Amino acid sequence: MKRSFYIVEVLLLLINTLLGLRDDATWAVNGSPQSLQSCYCKRGNYSGSGEIRPHSVTITEFGAVGDGVTLNTKAFQNAIFYLNSFADKGGAKLFVPAGRWLTGSFDLISHLTVWLDKDAVILGSQRSDDWPLTEPLPSYGRGRELPGRRHRSLIYGRNLTDIIITGDNGTVDGQGSIWWDWFENKTLNYTRPHLVELMNSTGIVISNLTFINSPFWTIHPVYCSQVTIQNVTILAPRESPNTDGIDPDSSDNVCIEDCYISTGDDLVAIKSGWDEYGISYGRPSTNIFIHRLIGESGRGSGIGIGSEMSGGVSQVHAENIQIFNSGTGIGLKTSPGRGGYVRDIYVSNLNLVDVETAIRFNSQFGEHPKESYDPKALPLIERITIKEVVGVNIKYAGILEGLQGDTFANICLSNIHLSITTTSETSSWNCSNIQGYSNLVSPKICEPLQERIYPEHHLDCYRLSNHLWSPIRRKGLLSFSIDKLMTENMPSSVHFPV
Repeated sequence: MKRSFYIVEVLLLLINTLLGLRDDATWAVNGSPQSLQSCYCKRGNYSGSGEIRPHSVTITEFGAVGDGVTLNTKAFQNAIFYLNSFADKGGAKLFVPAGRWLTGSFDLISHLTVWLDKDAVILGSQRSDDWPLTEPLPSYGRGRELPGRRHRSLIYGRNLTDIIITGDNGTVDGQGSIWWDWFENKTLNYTRPHLVELMNSTGIVISNLTFINSPFWTIHPVYCSQVTIQNVTILAPRESPNTDGIDPDSSDNVCIEDCYISTGDDLVAIKSGWDEYGISYGRPSTNIFIHRLIGESGRGSGIGIGSEMSGGVSQVHAENIQIFNSGTGIGLKTSPGRGGYVRDIYVSNLNLVDVETAIRFNSQFGEHPKESYDPKALPLIERITIKEVVGVNIKYAGILEGLQGDTFANICLSNIHLSITTTSETSSWNCSNIQGYSNLVSPKICEPLQERIYPEHHLDCYRLSNHLWSPIRRKGLLSFSIDKLMTENMPSSVHFPV
């Protein structure tokens, strides 16, 4: 029997009446509780990009010329070297005024604010020699695209504290088209650079800027803590290769909010190392908060996890997400050989328009740093909750593929309503080696997820069961059954459509 979407609201009113629950029981189910992510962002020590620095210089004081032609790498390096003397005196600010400031890679320092005027554009050089080589990340063991070293990002820093990159919506332009051509033509000798990469750093704010045309992933905090990325726009052509927007990598306490991203790959991709190198390094990504993200992805996902997740990913909370014109809404990529885990993931209030696959778990995303990887190193995937999803013009509701002998467990889907363009309703979900539960999912969910979410699953469904059942559990009704209530206590005047 199929019931209409408003059954839950009717049932909640009946539950409140029959069991004497407080009025806020309905709020606990139908309304979103205060966003955990928003709370974190507000209480973080690094959420304000307007911090006053007692010392300030302008890039032109060091000979920089904003004509878009003069190379200003030395000017940036000299200015930051000079400001380093103020690191223990309250920090310093580097002001980049209106102009087009061509530069190669430059290093940041601790207790520094880089501030871009609204008409300022930092341009990445199109000469590969201006992007020096650096060692591979220990959790990757080699460059992500090619063995050996990799090109350093345009804006780079490591082992830093208290870094702010902000402004009045100035622009950082990686001029990545030449790198995309080199990549497509297979003429690169080393892995492409990011636009911004910060390593082993704490207390990072990136806000109120536009980042465009990154050669590779755009913003890459790796081995970092206390990272806030707010009010940024990230743009790259839909066909540009691997131009992810924001990639938290083996990092914790990361807040991403109020961002617009339109790129050639994942808008946000959460990572934690690659195969045995990520397992050995052992630093997970955890406490990742994503709130009010809007965008489109040419080839990837709105929010993706992996495929490099060997150090583990947990405690991801994503709310109020709008994805359009994209390949996948929510994606998870892994493979035999990855090891690691993905668990305790919560996605809520997701709006999808013109997306090929709403939810995609790909367990055979099989790139490896070494041919001799261990196929018995299987990932642990569990406790993933996705709720409150509306989709229009969706080709496939879900392709959820676990691994033989490594079932993805406790996948919980609730209140998902997708308008599917495929001709057969039964073909809209494709599931294998998946276990979990669901409530109010249309079109009809695949068989492995058809078991209803009841209170006894409160330890199985991450966060979802707390919202649905906590008022009832406080009454001690641990085995409460909606169906039983309907059949035994429902007033005869209430009718449900069939």
